[in-house]
Amino acid sequence: MNGAPAQALTGELVLTLAPRGPRTVAVRQRHGGTLQTLRPLYLDDSGQVTYHVVNPGGGCLRGDTYAIDIDLEAGARVVVTTQSATKVYRTPDGAAAQHMRIRLGPDSVLEYVPDALILYREATYRQTCTVELDESASLVLAEIVTPGWSPDGARFRYGELRMRTEIHRGGRLLAVDNLLIEPGSADPSGVGFLDGRTHVGSLTAVDPRVDETLLDDVHALTEAEGAVRSGLTALAGPGFVLRCLGDDTAELARLFDTVIALLRSRWTGQAPLNLRKY
Repeated sequence: MNGAPAQALTGELVLTLAPRGPRTVAVRQRHGGTLQTLRPLYLDDSGQVTYHVVNPGGGCLRGDTYAIDIDLEAGARVVVTTQSATKVYRTPDGAAAQHMRIRLGPDSVLEYVPDALILYREATYRQTCTVELDESASLVLAEIVTPGWSPDGARFRYGELRMRTEIHRGGRLLAVDNLLIEPGSADPSGVGFLDGRTHVGSLTAVDPRVDETLLDDVHALTEAEGAVRSGLTALAGPGFVLRCLGDDTAELARLFDTVIALLRSRWTGQAPLNLRKY
């Protein structure tokens, strides 16, 4: 499953969604180990369902492995987020890992907008995400990574972060995004190391309505957010990847919220996401 190693899973979530009447509902759902979901919510009258993924264990430790399968049937529309930040603690001589598989059927919509991924001192974390989507489907993937607190006050002491996202559209490979960060004991203010920043974020959107006008508008939003350093890359197909560097989770989240709000307004007329969790 998900390309995950053949080993016992710390947590597993399998979710298949389909439209039933005016709403999207779960037609198959399975939880295992420490992964669960809260009761589904409908944030507006569009019928799009929202799921919060929960890890009651409180964080990831050495050897923890999580598997998430999300399958959207034709016309299904869903927002997937987390109840809180994902925390990765010390993983001496090992790693924690998460493997995701996402399939989007015709005219389906997935907005995956989790809270930040926090890596603490001496943490090693590996994540893979494989997406297969129909040419008419719409995908938004967001991720923000931040270093956690360290006893000596240093902000950047996690061991290694590896994140690989592979996207197939209409049966053809559209994009492969590999992110590798090995800060070790490096000084984040050093030249050439995340441009002296401590936080990194990625926002990927794939949709047949992505065009040059939209890319120009997204670029304008990044220019307006002066505290964040951004790079916008058009994919070899209707989509883009926005990579951002900053020093504060809220800065990156604000920019991503603004971009996602633009996409929702332009494509469906929906209001910005309101994912308040308190």
